[in-house]
Amino acid sequence: MCRADVEHVVNEPSGIGKAVSPEIARTPHGAAAVRQLAPLLHVRPLQLAALTLLLTTIGGLALKKKYFVLDFDIWWHLKVGDWIIAHLAVPHTGILSRTAADHPWVAYSWGYEILLSRAYAWGGLLGLGVFGTFLTVMVALAIYWMLRELSGRFWSSWGLTAVVCAAFLFDGAPRPFFFSMAFFAVMLAWLLTADRLGQIRMLYWLPPMFLVWANLHIQFIYGLAVVGLFAGVVIGQWLLDRFGILSTLLLPRTLPPGGVLFVFVLCVAATLVGPNFYHPYEAVFGYSKAKFTYSIIVELQPLSFRYWNQYLDLWLAAFGFFAVGWQKKLDAFKLLLLVVASVVAFRTMRDAWFLCIVAAACIADRPQEASRAEAAETHPRESWLQLAGVGLVTAVLLAILAPSVDFTPRTFDRAISAEYPVDAINFLRRYPVTGPLYNNLNWGGFLMWYFPNYPVAIDGRNDLYGDHLDEIFFNSQSGNPGYLTDPYLNEAGLVLLDSKLPLAKLLSIDQRFQLVYRDPIATAYVRNERTPRLP
Repeated sequence: MCRADVEHVVNEPSGIGKAVSPEIARTPHGAAAVRQLAPLLHVRPLQLAALTLLLTTIGGLALKKKYFVLDFDIWWHLKVGDWIIAHLAVPHTGILSRTAADHPWVAYSWGYEILLSRAYAWGGLLGLGVFGTFLTVMVALAIYWMLRELSGRFWSSWGLTAVVCAAFLFDGAPRPFFFSMAFFAVMLAWLLTADRLGQIRMLYWLPPMFLVWANLHIQFIYGLAVVGLFAGVVIGQWLLDRFGILSTLLLPRTLPPGGVLFVFVLCVAATLVGPNFYHPYEAVFGYSKAKFTYSIIVELQPLSFRYWNQYLDLWLAAFGFFAVGWQKKLDAFKLLLLVVASVVAFRTMRDAWFLCIVAAACIADRPQEASRAEAAETHPRESWLQLAGVGLVTAVLLAILAPSVDFTPRTFDRAISAEYPVDAINFLRRYPVTGPLYNNLNWGGFLMWYFPNYPVAIDGRNDLYGDHLDEIFFNSQSGNPGYLTDPYLNEAGLVLLDSKLPLAKLLSIDQRFQLVYRDPIATAYVRNERTPRLP
């Protein structure tokens, strides 16, 4: 073929309505093969299979890495759920505690605790693990759904979901805040989509969501703050537009300020519906004043960047800011939200999810209408029936995978016995002594559940005990001289401590107590005049 023939061929319209450039015509055969395979990426069965693979991988990691039963706090949640079921009421004081029994307490996760209690009632330890795995996959699916709604593209949403989940999803066990993560992702998708399309009706789903959310976890306050920020930006920009200020620099808002404010008020009202009324807000205020708790609990401390996934948090934030700044007009809401999310996440590593989800939403939300129209045509969204099918297949695959990763009741038993004072408690059941009990913080929740005849001295409910009690127990168990005058230790008849704690060693020379049990995990002392009769 002569050169003229080549030029004629490359200037002919291609089958997709575009001329092929001479550069593409000269590319190697490999590039042509890639172009021929590209349409396969739009095949729906392949996409559904990829989504199933992603969710199964995340669920499999949850099965393998997060033995749900090893989380210290899960036990007090379980015991509180059992109490609610038994009494058909939500507690308002420090139940199951001897040192704070009369202190006011808000069971702000009571809905989660009932679900957890039923999971154990139906499936034992395996039921707890299944429930935790379900929560993990639920968060991943909510993030994917958010990104899919905002970007309209399957593969970018699929890949970004994997990155976001790697950044934070495996940092903690599936506690109530997993509901907050899932609800937050859905809420953010509704806000940004409603703002882009100018459809205030989409936001009418928010009040029912907050009614449920406020009875599952206290971090509904994060979502409420974001809705309030959105309402503030809409109203603020409306005022600026009235005076012609910054109108050429800011991305215009499409929703009526009165309607957005009304939705926000409805959301606030919805959070008051439930047995706790306004008291969760008091708990939020209490957390805001806490200082000592944030200094001793690792997950409440700032990001340390000692782990690789924390650098993903940083990169997601950077790309989020870049995505917002790259647009022709500045989106004031996204910028302010990114700033707030960064402050929250870098202050408390457990809240890294807040920044990662916000940054991912900013990356995925593309304002170009032409790009969205093309995405809607070439990447149609999955139907609810298809998503249900993905969920069902994922559940079946995880059930098949579970035994191969030791996700069995026997493995849970071994894991619990290696982490908690099971043998020590079994010994004390055979040779009981008079209380009251003195224990270390990490074991408080487990002792509530496995050793219920002795109200605990302290447990993971930091909002119940406050900085004052937390500091007393921390200093005593660290071996500080103040343990000699610790009133809660002085009145104890039984002391059960982690063998690695300094106090567990110091009491061996304390004439007030006598050692009755010791193994590599736990050490038990009784007050001298209350020593049990041993064989």
